[in-house]
Parts: sequence; structure tokens; C-alpha cells
Amino acid sequence: MALRYEEIKIGDVHSFERVIDEEAVNRFAELTGDKNPLHMNEEYARKTEFGGRIAHGMLAGSLFSTLVGMFCPGERALYLSQKVNFRKPIRLGEKIKIQGEVIKKSDALKTITLSTKIINDKNQVVIDGEAMAKVR
Repeated sequence: MALRYEEIKIGDVHSFERVIDEEAVNRFAELTGDKNPLHMNEEYARKTEFGGRIAHGMLAGSLFSTLVGMFCPGERALYLSQKVNFRKPIRLGEKIKIQGEVIKKSDALKTITLSTKIINDKNQVVIDGEAMAKVR
């Protein structure tokens, strides 16, 4: 997708879904070097307040890059910033919805601001924030 600035409207919503499985968590750990046992060791994680392994928050948060770079505005995007708030853990195998709503446009700079959310399969917001991108 390659939206032009003029095509983007305040209130537009874009989303996609992913399952955060063990393979994704393991690959993210290898890529980043974050092998915290809360993410990698079921025996350790079971003894925590989470009762089992959870996904890296930044693994899910990194999917906002997919939202901006592939959906809105898409290939014309120059990602400028992302605020991320971690609200709830994401369990391995959980299906999540990554969503962005256009909440602001700056005609002078050709930038858009998106309210960003990740929603789990229980319809709970697990991550929220705000993204800003320039539309080239």
C-alpha cells in the first residue's frame, strides 16, 4: 500500500492481525539478544506473577513499524516517532490485532499522527501509544 498524504483522512483506521508464537519469541530473542528467562524459560516463568512465558513487549511493539510502513501511510512512510505503553502481557500463542487510527495531520509538514493499539483476543488493549510519520 502507498497512500498519498491527500488520501489519508482523520479517523481512518488500519489494522492487521498476528499470532505471537514460540518461534516468533525465540527469533526475536536471537535477533536482539534479550534472552530474559521470563520470555525463554517456562519453568522460571511459571513461578512468576505471569504463570508462564510471555512475549517480549518490544516484539509486539515492533509491529507498529509494519502498521506504518505497510498500511498507513505504507511505502511512502518515513517513521518519525513511536510512544509505547505496555498495559498487559502477551501470552505465547495469543492472536493480537495491531491497529492505528489517524488522529492528526499537519499539512505544512505532511505528517500524520496515529493512535496505536495492540488488542488481544480477549479484546483487551495490551499495548497503546502514538506514532508519527512523514508522508513522502
